[in-house]
Amino acid sequence: MRALIRSWPLSVPLFALVVLALTWGRDIPLVLVLIVALALGGAVSTAVHHAEVVAHRIGEPFGSLVLAVAVTVIEVALIVTLMVSGGPDSATLARDTVFAAVMITCNGIVGISLLAGARKHQIVAFNAEGAGAALSTVATLATLSLVLPTFTTSKPGPEFSTGQLAFAASASLALYVVFVLTQTKAHRDFFLPVGVSDGEEEHAPPPTGRAALISLGMLLVSLVAVVGLAKVESPAIEHGVAAAGFPPSFVGVVIALLVLLPETFAAVRAARRDRMQTSLNLGYGSAMASIGLTIPAIAVASIWLDGPLVLGLGATQMVLLALTFVVGMLTVVPGRATRLQGGVHLALLAAFLFLAVNP
Repeated sequence: MRALIRSWPLSVPLFALVVLALTWGRDIPLVLVLIVALALGGAVSTAVHHAEVVAHRIGEPFGSLVLAVAVTVIEVALIVTLMVSGGPDSATLARDTVFAAVMITCNGIVGISLLAGARKHQIVAFNAEGAGAALSTVATLATLSLVLPTFTTSKPGPEFSTGQLAFAASASLALYVVFVLTQTKAHRDFFLPVGVSDGEEEHAPPPTGRAALISLGMLLVSLVAVVGLAKVESPAIEHGVAAAGFPPSFVGVVIALLVLLPETFAAVRAARRDRMQTSLNLGYGSAMASIGLTIPAIAVASIWLDGPLVLGLGATQMVLLALTFVVGMLTVVPGRATRLQGGVHLALLAAFLFLAVNP
């Protein structure tokens, strides 16, 4: 029994992968739906565990960057796959998914981390330079990719022309690369937890290189299982959404919530350890990667995709996005926050979810 408990970080992802292989592309009964849900929860837990092992080995901000990019790469692959097979009905899939990811990360992950950290430590501290730079980059990426298409006139509707899409994709990728270089090289100290010197992120001895490589491999396995099992669960989610009378677009929100679970758990655990900067790195880094990698991938995929590619947000969505960035800047500029800021962000997330159900 003890050996089984010690081996759970390796056995659970493999079990989840087996469940994924046995259920992929099939109509599954209620019993298997529950098993898939359990496997999904286990995959989320092991993803967080292995991400923390890798982060401990390579240090911040590289650790949070590994998890954010790994999740986003798999998420992008899932979006492109669904768009290729979805036909004209998938015209707004990329927009809805990216917008949901931005709202969930900038309000959900950040809000619950602030609340969890402040609940335990009263006041949480972080580097305003790093958090502000990350949030301003997310705001620029979101505006270029999701807001401008609503106002351009080269094509009817909230769409980019081919040249405009190429520019938005190039600018998004370039901004993301510049930010990563700033985060990991030029100004790495801006993205370290407050009171932690470069190279001294953890007091415990780091894992060996072999253990870190094993965890990196199992992290990828866990993330594949998370995204794949979320896709397997989607028919059951669709039936539940339809039975509840919610609009079909809400399914995308639910899937985004499931896919972002690993980052959410990792961010909350970091906040409870008084490492709020790591939580912000995860939240804003995930939002940035979601836009900076998704839009270029969609631009390339649009070469063979049929039908329109709608990227522009509606008026209600733009109001929520603008309010998110204003509140976010007011949160990060002081470099300290309390439960109130966490509650404000969670109120914005609740508004987004309510309007997704009741547009």
